[in-house]
Amino acid sequence: MELMLIFPAALFMTALFVRNLQPLQYQPAHAAESIVRWYSVRPHIGLWGLLIALPLAVVVTGCATLLRSWSDEVELRQATRQILATISAHLATILVAGATLTAGGVLAIVALHVLTD
Repeated sequence: MELMLIFPAALFMTALFVRNLQPLQYQPAHAAESIVRWYSVRPHIGLWGLLIALPLAVVVTGCATLLRSWSDEVELRQATRQILATISAHLATILVAGATLTAGGVLAIVALHVLTD
């Protein structure tokens, strides 16, 4: 249910990204521009409803579900403590992996930018 509620916002964010990949006269950038334009001419439905209200409902129900699971499930609390202990034991490696993934993402974005100009 939460995935269905978040889908319109994810579609809009994806359309924002896709429309910048190539000139708007080509597909899929043209279709992405149509989606962005649909949201922009309907601010009450697009902005307030699909981009704010539905994701907010997902955050609220998700937090409530996680809090209920946290208080009801002993195994979840134990698994979380084990994960946190593992992270703290291997923090340097995790930070290097995170920096490497971030650098790869930056390089991918720069490469897309260079290819589209």
